[in-house]
Amino acid sequence: MPSRIEDYALIGDCETAALVSKDGSIDWLCWPRFDSAACFAALLGNADNGRWQIAPAAVGGETKVRVNRQYRRNTLVLETEFTTADGSAAVLIDFMPVRQGRSESRLIRLVVGKRGTVAMRAELIVRFGYGGWTPWVTRTENGDLLAIAGPDMLHLRTPVELRGERMTTVSDFIVSAGQRIPFVLTYPVALTDSRSGEWGRGAAIDGGVLAVVGLHHPQRGTVC
Repeated sequence: MPSRIEDYALIGDCETAALVSKDGSIDWLCWPRFDSAACFAALLGNADNGRWQIAPAAVGGETKVRVNRQYRRNTLVLETEFTTADGSAAVLIDFMPVRQGRSESRLIRLVVGKRGTVAMRAELIVRFGYGGWTPWVTRTENGDLLAIAGPDMLHLRTPVELRGERMTTVSDFIVSAGQRIPFVLTYPVALTDSRSGEWGRGAAIDGGVLAVVGLHHPQRGTVC
């Protein structure tokens, strides 16, 4: 079941926007434009309509997880802090950098360990066409994930191990204090023959993403 509408926060790149629930699930995103069909549409139904959740493995179970959220000052960078029953904490940072002429749109999610160690779980369910189209999922030579259906394609890059379970891309991982684990999901607005190199630059998961999150403001003010 989707969350209450008042429990969603909004992130965007001035050309589209996503809704993020308190439990770390992106339940709505029309990509690559506001008037595009949604690839995450759980807001209108359930997880089978598409969503992307990153949260402690305990979320949804019997163990209580405390959640606090805020935007970084004067930005649409969303920070969701999860604190588990033993006091361990991890922060999920979500944002969409303004495209600034790039040929792709990016959704970046960064898991940062704050205290102790937290067992995390990521579940990616891509369903293009408001949940109507299940994509063909494959891997690139470097282990990145591609989800393709008709004219739509998403590209996921992350250092954690991914696996398929019942039409869902899943990852279970541990984040420790001071550790940063990025997830970069890209929609290539314009495909070129130099696809792999262009995506590699656009979806870098090393210093580039960390610098954007730690040192710069990917976006200021409100969605255009």
